Amino acid sequence: MPDAPTKAEFFARLAREQAVSESAVSAVFQALRRGGGTMAQVSHADFGGMAQWSPGMTMVGDMFNDGLKTKLNSIAAELSAYLREHPDEAQHEDSAVSYRSAGETHGASWWPARFGDPSAVGAQNQMRYAAFPGKRRLVIDDHGKIEIYDTGDHRISGVSQSQSMDSAVTFISQHGVVRLSDLARADAT
Repeated sequence: MPDAPTKAEFFARLAREQAVSESAVSAVFQALRRGGGTMAQVSHADFGGMAQWSPGMTMVGDMFNDGLKTKLNSIAAELSAYLREHPDEAQHEDSAVSYRSAGETHGASWWPARFGDPSAVGAQNQMRYAAFPGKRRLVIDDHGKIEIYDTGDHRISGVSQSQSMDSAVTFISQHGVVRLSDLARADAT
């Protein structure tokens, strides 16, 4: 019986089969780890920029590119299964993961330091967000204006990309779509 492939061999196979870089596979793996193995938000050129995945939902930066969606879906599904089979990998903390956005100086975050590291970060148009489930907070930077919201029991995993003319901001949680307008402001806490 042949030995099981190493994680590096597994990543290399996925990259080769889906015609993406191994760094793209690694980025999805790290995002899945942050998402508990069931959701990922990643920014990588191989997926057209910002991309999101959860079972049954795949979005890529080049939103009409079904080939990229298929690649991300295949990679994320296999990596999600790998994390279920290797729960020790899902619990591992990677200190090298950086949530800092480009353009920030001296390693400073744009969100309040008291919240620590977010479980999900992202941007859409001129708005960026960071979610902190342990603190039950969602921090929004909309054109330079910082606002903080109480997420209650929602575990925010990404921004919902609406194709409509409605500019209402919505997020994805384990309960489905959450409108920003449904969350209570928590700026004073």
